[in-house]
Amino acid sequence: MLEPGQTVGIGPSGRKIIYDADGKPCRSCNEYNDFQFVTGKISKSAAITALSTSNKLASVSSDDLIPGSRTYTKVPPPDVNQLGRSSWTMLHAMAAKFPKEKPTDVQKQEMTKFLTIFSHIYPCDWCAKDFEKYIRENSPKVDNREQLGQWMCEAHNHVNKKLGKPKFNCNFWEKRWVTGWDEE
Repeated sequence: MLEPGQTVGIGPSGRKIIYDADGKPCRSCNEYNDFQFVTGKISKSAAITALSTSNKLASVSSDDLIPGSRTYTKVPPPDVNQLGRSSWTMLHAMAAKFPKEKPTDVQKQEMTKFLTIFSHIYPCDWCAKDFEKYIRENSPKVDNREQLGQWMCEAHNHVNKKLGKPKFNCNFWEKRWVTGWDEE
């Protein structure tokens, strides 16, 4: 389903490309290779090669995933680090796609409710309780994308500090999660 202002075009490989209201390809809606081609980062032949590779992977049938079959690869469940990286990626991406200026009351309520529920069901009990406490003490700021992005960055830095990891400069949250870094 398209967001208001989004449009659809055809990418280099004949695949659908979703564009945001500002006319730029939606980074989180499109396959990365299509996005790179549309923004001039890779050639058409590289995009087609990447597409054919991903299509081969996507064409694996459910029968091929039966344990012991020739294409089955045993992958362990995610550990706390992998789970954390994936979760933060999803949360930051959600903040990046939040309405820029005037989210509706429903959008604000849903984001706040999602974060609260997320803190209750997160698969690491200690992490869940810590995030739940952080939300209680620092209500999510959902009046616009900038506020939510800053809040998410501060919440992530709160966790990074506890884990002894470096803090991210929240002045750059938008470059990291919305527009991408400028390439020199």
